[in-house]
Amino acid sequence: MSIVDFISQFAPEVILTIAALAVMIIGLGLGTKEKRALGYLAAISLIVATLIIVFRGTYHLQLEGIMADSLTIDPMSQFFKLTFLLVSLIVVIASLKQYDNHSNQDEYYTLILLGTIGMMVVASAIDIVTMFIGFELASLSTYALAGFNKKDPSSMEAAIKYFIVGALSSTLLLFGLSYLYGLSGGLTNIGEIADYFSMNPGIIQSPMGIMAMVLIVAGFGFKMALVPFHMWAPDTYQGSPTVISALLAAGSKKMAFVAAFRVLLIAMIAIKVDIAMVFIILAILTMTLGNVVALSQKSLKRMLAYSSVAQAGYISMVFVVMSPEAMTGAVLYVMSHAFMKTGAFIAVAALGYMLLRENISAKDVDHLDNFAGLGKRSPFLAFSIMIFLFALAGIPPTAGFVSKFILFYSVLKGGFVFLVIIAILNSALSLYYYARVVKYMYVLPPSSSEKLALPGAYSLAILLALIGVLAIGIVPEPFVNWAASAANVLGL
Repeated sequence: MSIVDFISQFAPEVILTIAALAVMIIGLGLGTKEKRALGYLAAISLIVATLIIVFRGTYHLQLEGIMADSLTIDPMSQFFKLTFLLVSLIVVIASLKQYDNHSNQDEYYTLILLGTIGMMVVASAIDIVTMFIGFELASLSTYALAGFNKKDPSSMEAAIKYFIVGALSSTLLLFGLSYLYGLSGGLTNIGEIADYFSMNPGIIQSPMGIMAMVLIVAGFGFKMALVPFHMWAPDTYQGSPTVISALLAAGSKKMAFVAAFRVLLIAMIAIKVDIAMVFIILAILTMTLGNVVALSQKSLKRMLAYSSVAQAGYISMVFVVMSPEAMTGAVLYVMSHAFMKTGAFIAVAALGYMLLRENISAKDVDHLDNFAGLGKRSPFLAFSIMIFLFALAGIPPTAGFVSKFILFYSVLKGGFVFLVIIAILNSALSLYYYARVVKYMYVLPPSSSEKLALPGAYSLAILLALIGVLAIGIVPEPFVNWAASAANVLGL
């Protein structure tokens, strides 16, 4: 492949790479106030990369054999790249106000762009080595971003916990993949590995093969935050800067799902290894524990963290059914959840920013009490939070309802009635703690009658997420078709 062909096929990644290097180098010669322009440069690069994917389309793309069969451009990769780019764009827009006077804005935006590139590499990877490299690029960037507020002990604690658990999960995943590499005779392409084991099923059913599967499931379990591998998520999401919590929950965790879709679904179906019971247990534990623990949370960031754990439990049901309909629902759920969770975290960040402007020494700005009377103090912010929370609960006409309906119905068609019942009960349970926040905002009196002025950058970021949530819910057909096109890549 010529360099021209590569650049044309991976133009979004090339643009982000150039932008990341430009932000880092230009930032060396700018003062703190001048560095504000770097955020706009990062946002422009993300917009251009997004437009390239949108105009290129997600249908009927099937370019394989790129870079020695390590990368592909197909509807699946394009769908997830678009999701990652939109999440990063919303986070960058919100950060324009959050960090407009920070002396390290150049490093901040460089890390976001590099992390996005890593996620996009994982989305295109059909080779276990390339996939792992993409994981590490995204992970190393987000480790640093989680601890970006260096003077905040909770931010540093979040970064350390995230780094330690992230290193452990990468080790388990790499150990399991290395077993596959050895058992397959040195193959790294996911499709070739699946073909090899389908012709030699006895190898994967050996003790070494079973150990490989256990390690791979555990590695992905950590990265997807499935119970009992979830323990890093609540502390990391709560301690990280709130806008970065949005990137972690809606970006890097979804990266783990696209990798798991390719490895576990393609490879496991081909070699006919039955992992349904494992994921039935993981899904039930994850959705139940996430929702039950979220009930008692007073910190909205921590509540959203456990909610994110529960949502991962819903998505993981696709590994039980492994049907085209279930895969369509899961893929759509990933994009829907990305908009819902990004919007919710950005809204919490906006409230925290405004409260700190009122009182610089304010503590626990994400505490539930601070949302009392928000409907009167900031009507647009309160309305947006309500929509995001109801979408997470699966209330129509939102993206959460559409994606849950498709996923749950496909699991029901697959014959797992009890699993659907448990998922529906958990969704009903989640409505309690989501509605509690709405009660605080619209029923309880505010602590102050003074209006809160929502900065324009936050308003735009929240509006973009709100449009995504409502567009998927009100006009679902094009999004469902995109998700179905992506699901067909796996050949279920």
